[in-house]
Amino acid sequence: MDRKLSVLFVDDEPRILQGLRRMLHTMRQQWDMAFVSGGRQALEVFSQKAVDVVVTDMRMPGMNGVELLSAVQERYPKTVRIVLSGHSDKELILKAVSPTHQYLSKPCDAEQLIATITRSCNLNALLTKDCVQRIVARMDALPSLPSLYAQIMDEVQSADVSMQKIGHIVARDPAMSAKILQLVNSSFFGLPRRIADPQHAVNLLGLETIKALVLTAEIFSAFDSRNLSDAFIEGLWQHSLRTGDLAARIAKNESLDKMAQDHSQMAGLLHDVGKLVLAARLPDDCAALAKRLAARPDQGRIAVEQEIFGATHAEVGAYLLGLWGLPDPIVEAVLHHHSPTGRDFDALAAVCVADMLINGSLSADDPAQVPADADADYLSGLRWPEKAQAWQELYAQTAEEKI
Repeated sequence: MDRKLSVLFVDDEPRILQGLRRMLHTMRQQWDMAFVSGGRQALEVFSQKAVDVVVTDMRMPGMNGVELLSAVQERYPKTVRIVLSGHSDKELILKAVSPTHQYLSKPCDAEQLIATITRSCNLNALLTKDCVQRIVARMDALPSLPSLYAQIMDEVQSADVSMQKIGHIVARDPAMSAKILQLVNSSFFGLPRRIADPQHAVNLLGLETIKALVLTAEIFSAFDSRNLSDAFIEGLWQHSLRTGDLAARIAKNESLDKMAQDHSQMAGLLHDVGKLVLAARLPDDCAALAKRLAARPDQGRIAVEQEIFGATHAEVGAYLLGLWGLPDPIVEAVLHHHSPTGRDFDALAAVCVADMLINGSLSADDPAQVPADADADYLSGLRWPEKAQAWQELYAQTAEEKI
């Protein structure tokens, strides 16, 4: 953007605001910063100028952080919403899961704060299409598969609740996995590294937090059957689960480290999450998309999405997951899984290959044949067709297993 980035800091403690001013003094040439002592003052600033990012404390008199962020989400949905609060505010922060994009805990050093704000806004710059922001801005919870939603609700309320069972349920659903990873990767929990495995995340969060998320925060809202058919959800779920499983196997076969394998699995599970968002937000346009593809399958989904929505499901999904703070390799794999570049074998490569194998556009029977919509140079850099037989065998293993 041509103008400076507008960042608003909200905290009722004068010493905190003073500390932020000093800490961020070096950013005054890049950021237009404002510092106010409460939610009502913050909304006055919003009424006077555009605000790109709001960073707020939770416990404040008059209007707390939850109330402020909920108001911002409703009135100014394009603003990036970040919480900067203490660990003692855990209960209140859980209530702010829906209206919050990122979580930072006090004390927070300048490098971390600047990086978080910059990363969120870089994603905005990367995905500058207004239509993407409008589609995603008001989404606070993704639709979940009905049967899995019922399972987790039953499990957390059972007398002999099992964290292992909960982790298994969460790991098998894209919407649930995305929200759990959003929370566990926030600095509020102070973990030394980013977590990409939802089952691990469930164990780290603990039973009480999971109960709060599922029963109180209501982040796992059941999808609206008026917009999303059972067949659509079931088909997307099956494809996402198979892609994640196969991507993880391919990553392991290529000797990627455990973290990269986790990223590959999660990126595969979430690579089509943008389709959920589009279907939930724009059901009529999605119906038109399906009709167009049925009549003219040669056009290709990506081209038709661009024409109808002005954006692709990959862009929509990556924008949302990026705002939620998922690890960069996952966001990048989701964003580029239809337009990969580079020569290194990484999570993006694993997802691209897995997706094409499952869709039937890559086959070891004719490894020299490259799909019309694929980048032949990119596949060559990944050593296809040399790897064709090994990857095809991994695909055959996943195809034989019941999901």
